[in-house]
Amino acid sequence: MLLSGPVCHKARPIRLPDTLRRGADMLPFVPLQPNRHAMPDILLSVDNLHKSFGARQAVTAVSFDLSKGQTLGLLGPNGAGKSTTVSMVCGLLKPDQGEVRVGGQLVGQGNNTAKQMMGLVPQDLALYEDLSARENLKIFGALYGLKGAQLKSRCAQVLDLVQLTDRLADKPTTFSGGMKRRLNIAAALMHNPQLLILDEPTVGIDPQSRNAIFDSLEALKRQGCSLIYTSHYMEEVERLADHIVIIDHGQVIANESPAALYERLPARAALRLTPTQRLPDATLQQLRQQPGVSEVTVEGEDLLIALDSAEQAQDVLVWLTQQGCRAAQFFTARTSLEAIFLTLTGRSLRDA
Repeated sequence: MLLSGPVCHKARPIRLPDTLRRGADMLPFVPLQPNRHAMPDILLSVDNLHKSFGARQAVTAVSFDLSKGQTLGLLGPNGAGKSTTVSMVCGLLKPDQGEVRVGGQLVGQGNNTAKQMMGLVPQDLALYEDLSARENLKIFGALYGLKGAQLKSRCAQVLDLVQLTDRLADKPTTFSGGMKRRLNIAAALMHNPQLLILDEPTVGIDPQSRNAIFDSLEALKRQGCSLIYTSHYMEEVERLADHIVIIDHGQVIANESPAALYERLPARAALRLTPTQRLPDATLQQLRQQPGVSEVTVEGEDLLIALDSAEQAQDVLVWLTQQGCRAAQFFTARTSLEAIFLTLTGRSLRDA
């Protein structure tokens, strides 16, 4: 695999109360070990990877699986071990212990069958700036043995997928950042891989280009391609991933579906309202004892009420009205993936 490419009720996001975002200590987690023998559709198997650089242990006992047609979101703070893990998955870095298999084939150093099944979209662009888009793709396709009519046809297919057909004769020097990212993805798809690995493919591009990339990836999902998607943009992972792995301090701390992750927080929804007058302390205390209310926080003139589920917001509003509390405005929201991520990994800044 080549490193270059192949290789007023209104819903809105709401910041959950500090006590719900602070502590991984309030959410003790023991990773569940899936029964791999009971999962016949596994395309990628990552088993007990370890990697150290001198005295620094970068990755410890990382294991996860990816099923055929599945999209896995790989998350972690800076320096958590994501890049090291991706490098070992791609065969660019040899693990000290453990193994990676794609389609049952062992991924090793050099060229092998397993690597032929993968395409890599690196974070750093890997294009020949002085060649046209089509010539770039021809080079990558030829390196995988494509030629003649097959090479020409595949170039046309991937250019259409990434919406660059009208720019096939133009050089990347004339492209925007988003267009270069899309051409990078096209290069990784030339050999029609079963698994596409994308390392932060939307860094530094505009919203229109991001949506164009999402459209292309969703089309690939419909075609049955499996994806590994790493990003610091949680909303991207929420949109694309049907399974999420979170790595922190070199270890897997979450390995489950988005729905299962949302179950991690004691509050899974929030209600923010602005009362027309300040509530007495006694009323606030009674509010905290209402069914489904896990916490009440006063933020300036607003009340932020953490709920077990969004459906309980109506009951809370009715109860407040019965207490003589009128809301000038209110908003509801579901727990976000970002809130879960910060709860599991903490809020401290990390340096890579």
